[in-house]
Amino acid sequence: MLDPADTLITEEADITQAAHCLKALSHPLRLKILCILGSNQVSVQDIVERVGTTQSNISQHLGVLRNKGILACKKDANRVYYYIDDSRILQLIQLMRELFCHH
Repeated sequence: MLDPADTLITEEADITQAAHCLKALSHPLRLKILCILGSNQVSVQDIVERVGTTQSNISQHLGVLRNKGILACKKDANRVYYYIDDSRILQLIQLMRELFCHH
């Protein structure tokens, strides 16, 4: 029988929040964007160049991440810079790197 103390997430709202976050992270392109950003602020154009797809495709995925509260952005003249706005996401990416990357 499962001990209630072994349950990692107990509050329904926390489970829902975690599921929404993981759903946003589950797309390979969105995960790649987050890995490119890390703890930096990166312009949309730089993201496009590093990911290797169209700006409209990147903008669509950035919008998903922004709507989920994972990313924020700031404008500087005619450039838009994105950054990870939740330190928990940085921790999660680091953990995924440790678990899944064989370097």
